[in-house]
Amino acid sequence: MSTKDEAASSGMSRTKGVLGVFNTYLRRNRVGEILVSRKKLTPFQLKEALNLQKEQKVPLGRVLLLQGFISPRELRLTLLKQSSLRTILTLVTVLSSLTLFSSRQVIAENLRDIPRSISIAFGSVSANSIAGEIGQRSALFGTGERVSTDLSSFTKWSSMFDRFSREVNNTSADGAIQKWRRDLSSLRGLPLEQMVDEVNNMMNKVRYIGDKRNWGKSDYWETPVEFLTYGGDCEDFAIAKYVSLKALGVPDNAMRITIVKDLQKGVPHAILVVYLKEGPVVLDNQIKQMTEASRISTYKPIFSINRSAWWLHTERGDANPTQIASASR
Repeated sequence: MSTKDEAASSGMSRTKGVLGVFNTYLRRNRVGEILVSRKKLTPFQLKEALNLQKEQKVPLGRVLLLQGFISPRELRLTLLKQSSLRTILTLVTVLSSLTLFSSRQVIAENLRDIPRSISIAFGSVSANSIAGEIGQRSALFGTGERVSTDLSSFTKWSSMFDRFSREVNNTSADGAIQKWRRDLSSLRGLPLEQMVDEVNNMMNKVRYIGDKRNWGKSDYWETPVEFLTYGGDCEDFAIAKYVSLKALGVPDNAMRITIVKDLQKGVPHAILVVYLKEGPVVLDNQIKQMTEASRISTYKPIFSINRSAWWLHTERGDANPTQIASASR
C-alpha cells in the first residue's frame, strides 16, 4: 500500500471510529441504560424493572420510582441527559449526511477546484501579507478535539462547493458575483483583524430566513451567492463569511465553520471561528460584533470543519470522543 493510500485509509478509519461512537450512542441513550452507565441502577434492577414494565404496560420511569430504585430528581436528570444526547446526535447525523459518495477522489477534486473558481471571480490573491497575523489554533471554549481529513461524509458541505463552483462559472450569476466582488474589493490590504470584522459586519446585514421557508427543506447549506440573493440561516451566514475571507486571501487553516449547542436556547447553532494572532474570534449572526471566543460561555462545540479537515470536540484532555455526549452538564 502506498503512503497516500495508507493516509487515506487512516483518515477513513478515524472517521468511521468517530461515527461509530455516534451510532453506539443512538442505540444506548435509553433511560435505563443511561442510569446503569451512571451507576445509579444495577443491571439486575433494570432487568427487573423492564419485566414489570412489560407486565404493567406503564412507562419505565414510573416503575423505577414505584420500586424505589431511583429518586424523582435522578429521573429528571436522566431524562434531561437523554434529551440532550438525542438533540446532539440528531444534529450530527443530519449535518454529516452519512450517505457516502461513490468516489472520495471526486470530492477531493471538487474541493481543490474551489480556489481556482474564486480566482476567476475575484482575481488572484496572496495570503503572504497576512500570514504573520494568523494565530495558533487553540482549543475552542475549553474543549479538546480529534481531527480527521476524511470529509466524504459531509455531503452538504461538499455539494455546496460544487454548486458554488458552477455559479461562479455561470453568466446568470454574474450580477450577484460582481456586486460581491465590489463589496469585498474595498477590504483588500486591510489588517487581518479589521478585514475579519468588516466581513462579519457586511454579512450580518443580510436578512435571516429559515431553510424551510427558503427552500422547503429542514436543512440546506446555501452557497454565498444563494445567501446574498435570498437570505439564509445560521450556517449560511458562517459559510458566506468563510468563503468571503478565503477570497480575500485568508487561508483555510485559519478558519473553521463550527457547529455548537447554544446552552441558553438548547438548540444547535453554526458560527465561524477565525484564528487571529491574539486568539480565536467568533463571527456570529446572533452576536452582531466580532467577539473573542474566550468571552463566550454559552456555546458548547460539537464539531468544526474547513476545506482540509473536520474536528470532533471532546472534554478537555480526553481523547475519547464519547465525551461529546456530556453536553448537558
